[in-house]
Amino acid sequence: MASTDLRAELRCSICMEIYKDPVTLRCGHNFCGVCITQTWDHQKKEDYTCPECMERFTTRPKIKRNLTLCKIAEAFQCTQPQQEVDGVFCTFCDFAVPAAKTCLQCETPMCDNHLRKHDRLVEHTLISPTMSITERKCSIHKKILEYYCTEDTACICVTCRLDEEHRGHLVELLDEAFEKKTEKLRHVLKKLTSKREEIDRRVQSLQNRRNEVQEKAVGEIERYDSLFREIERQLEALKKRVLSEPSRQEQQVLLLVSDLIQELDVQKDELSRKMHHIEELCNITVPVAFLQEADRGDLCDTENQDYADKERYDKRVHDVGDLNEGFIAKILHIGLSDIITTVSGSIDVQTPRGILLDANVAGYYVHISNDLKTATQSQVKQNCSETLERFQGSQVLSTGGFSSGRHCWEVETSKSGDWKVGMCYPSIDRKGDQSYIGYNNKSWCLGRIYNNNNNNQYVVLHDSKKIQLHHNISCYRVMIYLDYEAGQLSFYEICQPMRHLHTFTATFTEPLYAALWVMTNCTVTISG
Repeated sequence: MASTDLRAELRCSICMEIYKDPVTLRCGHNFCGVCITQTWDHQKKEDYTCPECMERFTTRPKIKRNLTLCKIAEAFQCTQPQQEVDGVFCTFCDFAVPAAKTCLQCETPMCDNHLRKHDRLVEHTLISPTMSITERKCSIHKKILEYYCTEDTACICVTCRLDEEHRGHLVELLDEAFEKKTEKLRHVLKKLTSKREEIDRRVQSLQNRRNEVQEKAVGEIERYDSLFREIERQLEALKKRVLSEPSRQEQQVLLLVSDLIQELDVQKDELSRKMHHIEELCNITVPVAFLQEADRGDLCDTENQDYADKERYDKRVHDVGDLNEGFIAKILHIGLSDIITTVSGSIDVQTPRGILLDANVAGYYVHISNDLKTATQSQVKQNCSETLERFQGSQVLSTGGFSSGRHCWEVETSKSGDWKVGMCYPSIDRKGDQSYIGYNNKSWCLGRIYNNNNNNQYVVLHDSKKIQLHHNISCYRVMIYLDYEAGQLSFYEICQPMRHLHTFTATFTEPLYAALWVMTNCTVTISG
């Protein structure tokens, strides 16, 4: 008999595979011992049938192992080639056929072909193909995990559900719990995905900002490098002009002096000639000859000539002059002014000139100096009129504000006492807690406020939010820089080197006025 024919004779009609521990029924048909046992386990009592001929039995038949058939099947299996394969394969196929599902009750992976025969006979729980189902069984009762205890968040079997540990707990079918948990995790995943996308957008935004800042920094470096080269060029040209001016004036004076000396040499020669002529006349002893010769020229009339020569000489000496040091200094001053004008126009930063304090809005205990530059906290109430524009607290605003452009101004503070400097809208309250700069959304300031913890550090305030800076105060001069369109207000400590303290960022909607607050005999002076 051919191998293929023998295979057909040795195949179980239930699992469609070579017999494993075959048994024979009363009707003469053969089946794997496990296959017929599991088949009858799921049939109704008093209704047992033969899967092959469908003969009915009123009682469950006793099965008898077919030893001869078992030996033939084992001998046939030994003649078949063995293959080493990876993966999960059907238990009942002779060759490596990938399993479609694994039956939890049978603990057997099966292909689609055997799965259809299996499903016609029993209704078991099927899972994804696996060779080991240990993880799907209860470690205590060795039964299939069918439920999920929501209180203990544990997968349990039917015995676990009925014993004391989980009795009375809220449980769900494993598949239902799986669906709920999966749906919940999908919802969480959706949120996390959305959050990660938002983080990605923020990172991208920050990267774009970083790139913009880097590009801007490169542009600013190139711009200022070009500006410094232009300044150096102008300074070099100014240096040449200033250093060449003394030499130019020197040459001019020396030329005039040389001309004057040459004229004096001519006059000296003329005088020498006259002196020699007079000496010769004085040697004549004959009176008639002497007088006749002496009257031929105005040898004796020298007073008028001396006066005229002196006056002309004095005028020529005056015309010679001296080095004009003031003119040299003027060249330097004008040149430097032109360079500063060029630099100011290039960097487009306006230094406000003449920022003055408005005494009409200063608090009753704020003394304003006559030049309207200094504010001092006074223990004596100032003699001033009461108006709606006047602050009740110890602070003051400038007379004018800024509604565009870039501006900077400086203040000098006293070495002790509390103070705040900054900028605010003119619509700021004039009395109450909201009137103090830094304690409302209409003002931004830097200050020093003494406390028990640290009195040598700066604080910045806006809308009642206080930030203690880590910079120790090292000097008493502060620069305030405003870029109105960019919405930036920055504070710098004017030391060596200059140190950036803090920058506020906002969208300004009103003109900004300089604002000062002083306490405890403190003085703040606007520079410039």
